[in-house]
Amino acid sequence: MSTTTELRGTGVVPGVAHAPAIWTAPRPQLPEHSPNIAEEGREAEAGRFQAAAAAVSSRLSQRASHATGVAANVLEANASMASDKGWHKAIIKKIKTGMPSHLAVARATDEFVVMFEKIGGLMAERTTDLKDIRDRVIAELLGKPEPGVPTPERPSILLADDLAPADTAGLDPTLVIGLVTELGGPTSHTAIISRQLGIPCIVAVSGLQHIAAGTELLIDGAAGTLTTGMDAVDAEALVKADFERREAIRSWRGPAQLADGTPVDVLANVQDGAGAGRAAASQAQGIGLFRTELCFLSAETEPSIKEQARIYREVIGAFPGKKVVVRTLDAGSDKPLKFANFDEEENPALGVRGLRLATGQPSLLTNQLDAIKAASDGKATWVMAPMVATIDEAKDFAEQCRTRGLKPGIMVEIPAVAVQADKFLEHVEFLSIGTNDLTQYTMAADRMSPQLASLTDPWQPAVLSLIGMTAAAGQRAGKPVGVCGEAAADPHLACVLVGLGVTSLSMAVAAIPAVGAQLARVTTEQCKAAAEAVLAARSTQEARDIARAQLG
Repeated sequence: MSTTTELRGTGVVPGVAHAPAIWTAPRPQLPEHSPNIAEEGREAEAGRFQAAAAAVSSRLSQRASHATGVAANVLEANASMASDKGWHKAIIKKIKTGMPSHLAVARATDEFVVMFEKIGGLMAERTTDLKDIRDRVIAELLGKPEPGVPTPERPSILLADDLAPADTAGLDPTLVIGLVTELGGPTSHTAIISRQLGIPCIVAVSGLQHIAAGTELLIDGAAGTLTTGMDAVDAEALVKADFERREAIRSWRGPAQLADGTPVDVLANVQDGAGAGRAAASQAQGIGLFRTELCFLSAETEPSIKEQARIYREVIGAFPGKKVVVRTLDAGSDKPLKFANFDEEENPALGVRGLRLATGQPSLLTNQLDAIKAASDGKATWVMAPMVATIDEAKDFAEQCRTRGLKPGIMVEIPAVAVQADKFLEHVEFLSIGTNDLTQYTMAADRMSPQLASLTDPWQPAVLSLIGMTAAAGQRAGKPVGVCGEAAADPHLACVLVGLGVTSLSMAVAAIPAVGAQLARVTTEQCKAAAEAVLAARSTQEARDIARAQLG
């Protein structure tokens, strides 16, 4: 009789898979002895580094050209990182002191990693990307195989300490049928791309390094469990049941509604006109979050009102006569913009970001609102401000929107808004809960930190309590309260949110069928009962287990 062993992590993409384990290829080891480069050879050594970096950048760009969506964006961003002038300058400076190129790459990168981790937020998350670029360039310099994901001979479950986005984006979902990492968090690039590819994924699994390559594994992405030693017949029965669940998802055509016929407003999160077009071709009933700042990440200067209006019109026009929620620039912290975020901050997640930028640069907001008005062509487009903390901020924003014929709302990301939601709703027409930030601020845990993934889980009972408070305030005011964070993409959590009184769910287009299929299986009373039971939970795991038991 076999003995099973179970490891737990944070499940980020549901699904069951049973297959042997494979590990990522190791990063290149630096030679023990690296003699200095003579002065007359340093120029050539610098050129050798630049050629290696260019080769890595070119390969990543080529992979980006064959990818789509988030994967393509991530690969292209990493290709740009390999060509970053500041990084090159730091490395060449070390080479000119006589340091060999492979050692200069390692030392300079270490310095950048320390700096990024100190800054926190997106910069801290980018250390994984930068370390990946470092390893690829060093391998190129040493003439060794490029590190990363091997090509398995049969469907396998990939294990890694952490995965660079460049590796995740290039995965073949017919060969890598499950993904488990020891680090990472529910909002990391790895999790987001896995969601796009539909690969069952678990992150933050402690003790993963003790599993040898070739070990037969069963992973359950919904439960966040990794099991070894399971009987093959039992494992395949679970895989079959999951296959049937996926078939139900593939055959779901909408519209989104509960089993008792109650409609649910299921919307899409988009970042540009192309994304809005894909959303319009899906079962999405509108757009619940248009992330405008993602249109301008590479812009050196603020786009003109005319240019902004052109971009916004593509998105608004994809859903004529339907709900489109435009978020004003959520710049700063994990999404800095060159024309908006000028100062380095010790803690940018708690700094000048989102609506707070308008305090020192009011034209950023007024120009954007003018552009949204121009793009709306007389339609009362829904517009919401991120990082609102005070009632005066909400009131001022609402007044600026109403003078332009726009429907004003705010994001609920700061607990202060949740606990005073009634008062905020006196001034705005709707609320939209950003669960990613609400969770990190409620739990005082950086959502980009892999070590804190258990704290930044949206199933945290304290976070669900705040969501319930906010939704109840919306019901009292007769105004809608939506959720547009990653929590809405979790099928079981989506049901709990509906039970708490949330009126709309907005998510990545790829997540809509799974959420819609799950909603179709349950009634309003089941959602309310699950929500009430989950609010009494004492941990994220208990909350998940309660929901699974209540909702099936």
